[in-house]
Amino acid sequence: MRRARLALFAIGLLLAGAPAHAQTYDPSYPVCMQIYGPVGYFDCRYSSLKQCRFLAVGRSATCVANPYFAQKKPPRRPSRVN
Repeated sequence: MRRARLALFAIGLLLAGAPAHAQTYDPSYPVCMQIYGPVGYFDCRYSSLKQCRFLAVGRSATCVANPYFAQKKPPRRPSRVN
């Protein structure tokens, strides 16, 4: 009985030390749909909140701003010296 407990404890430690998969966001789109359920996930492929909300109707989901959206910044112009 003691060996079984020890083996179960060791297995628990091994499983607890396994790396977890991180949630990823697509930095190409500004809006994500967070889908709720047994396996919740983020679907980041929407260009506006309006588009996302239209597609989220009837689903267990919420539209949120993508915190990792990589906005394209305009190129800097060199300052002119007079």
